[in-house]
Amino acid sequence: MQIVAKQGGLFGKKTAKKAATTTSKVTVKKSRGSSDPLWLPNTERPSWLDGSLPGDRGFDPLGLSKPVEYLQVDVDELDQNAAVNKAGRIIGTFTPVVDEVSTDSLQPYSEVFGLQRFRECELIHGRWAMLGALGVLACEFSTGVAWQDAIAQEYAQPAYANFDLPFDINQLAVANSVLMGGVEFLRNTTTDPEQRCYPGGAFDPLNLAAGSNGDRLKEAEIKHGRLAMVACFGFAVQALAFGKGALDSIESFANSF
Repeated sequence: MQIVAKQGGLFGKKTAKKAATTTSKVTVKKSRGSSDPLWLPNTERPSWLDGSLPGDRGFDPLGLSKPVEYLQVDVDELDQNAAVNKAGRIIGTFTPVVDEVSTDSLQPYSEVFGLQRFRECELIHGRWAMLGALGVLACEFSTGVAWQDAIAQEYAQPAYANFDLPFDINQLAVANSVLMGGVEFLRNTTTDPEQRCYPGGAFDPLNLAAGSNGDRLKEAEIKHGRLAMVACFGFAVQALAFGKGALDSIESFANSF
């Protein structure tokens, strides 16, 4: 950039050019240090993950929870008499409001790829995985039947803890669908994101999550849920690859040493 300065003289005007000096602003990013544990050492936390959620370790390599921004494009020219029809140009941007919850029971969140919705889905899947992993190990230990083979016996005669149930598998599937559908419908009537993830009340009869202890339990729950989801995925891979149940796979692994 150059600044032109003009000076007056006896024989007219004289023009002199002077180079202007420019300064650059340097932004220093404050390091979080060891107080901010990340999923992989020597990595940087994404800007959209601020660590406020329990279990947030900055893991989002695909950027699925990154705030989205849409381009607003004008309509294309569609004049059939014109020699050239130009495509619509970009006229602006649009940033949607995410994590707003409505009373729509089918899609309560305003944005599918919102961080709060991802957390709710992760919690629900983690809780089911913890129940599933415990159920696989407990049932295989008590019955001696691999979990992938248990469905054949359930089709023949549904049983629970070696006691025959007075209905068949079709009636059990209908009852399960009705009950779980009702629970999900009632859950989606809640518009508070915190209550949707941590309802408390009857789900915390001992009031264990009260006070500062609640943050520690939320952290422990999400860690155990993630581990249980990995365990259930491992059960499925072992059953497909080797045809063995969870306990048989653990026994084979122990005998390999």
